[in-house]
Amino acid sequence: MAKARHMMTEWVIEALDRLDGKGTMIEVARAVWEKHEPDIRDYKDLLYEWQYELRWAAFFLRRDGKIKKKSPRGVWELS
Repeated sequence: MAKARHMMTEWVIEALDRLDGKGTMIEVARAVWEKHEPDIRDYKDLLYEWQYELRWAAFFLRRDGKIKKKSPRGVWELS
């Protein structure tokens, strides 16, 4: 699932860009689904765990300083 997690980090950044740099987890998930539904359905078991991977992607992006560490609860925001 390392490849899926890497894809997901790219998709989270892409979604946040489309959301003007910040959004709730639900808004980000919706944006990822709208753009990448076929990819999510086609990649192994990603359909069943993509939102789990989405949260892990946000964790790694936050750790790496690409998402702000201090944002309002439930909001993901590009640094």
